[in-house]
Amino acid sequence: MIPAVSTHPVTLFSPGPDWVAADGLTPYPDAVATMEAEVAAIRAGTTRERVWLVEHPPTYTGGTSATGDGLLDPRFPAYRTGRGGQWTYHGPGQRTAYVMLDLDQPHGGVPKRDIRAYVHGLEDWLIAALDLLGVKGERREGRVGIWVADRARGNEAKIAAIGVRVTRWVTWHGVALNVDPDLAHFGGIVPCGISEHGVTSLHHQGVPATLEDADGALMAAWPKIFG
Repeated sequence: MIPAVSTHPVTLFSPGPDWVAADGLTPYPDAVATMEAEVAAIRAGTTRERVWLVEHPPTYTGGTSATGDGLLDPRFPAYRTGRGGQWTYHGPGQRTAYVMLDLDQPHGGVPKRDIRAYVHGLEDWLIAALDLLGVKGERREGRVGIWVADRARGNEAKIAAIGVRVTRWVTWHGVALNVDPDLAHFGGIVPCGISEHGVTSLHHQGVPATLEDADGALMAAWPKIFG
């Protein structure tokens, strides 16, 4: 059974990282400031590792590879950020999980100080969580994120995005899983620099999951990958 995670601000202690679910919509600049403080504290050894579950107001963020022509229509606030990747949308109905781990230590099957293995682990984590929700997620060579067969369009579409940053071997930023966002909002960008494929969500795939359902699946899948 998938454990429930409250959407109120609460810390759930476990042998792994603390799981913290934010209440309401968190402005993106506030999230970045919070992550910066948490990363510094983890590096200093004054706080535990953390998975922070957040929902943002409509926002576009550009990673280190984002170009100006990828922002087609800045109808929402747009921020440049130090994470990897290109343009991404965040908004209501999407679960963003900010993952703050100390890569000076191994985590399950992910060896220490191996960023490639860490990103691979995030992919495996999303795939395992989607499996618990009844959706088959897959990697695609040369494309970032997790992809599914789009039943509505008869092709394939991205259901989850990944963008990470590592500072002194502590990770931040993380993943974004589309539960039930307004998919039209993705039209203001070229999502992750890929224009030939669409974007989808759990609801669009016929899975009427809530954010709490997504949180529970992410939590249940975590030890399968990160120990």
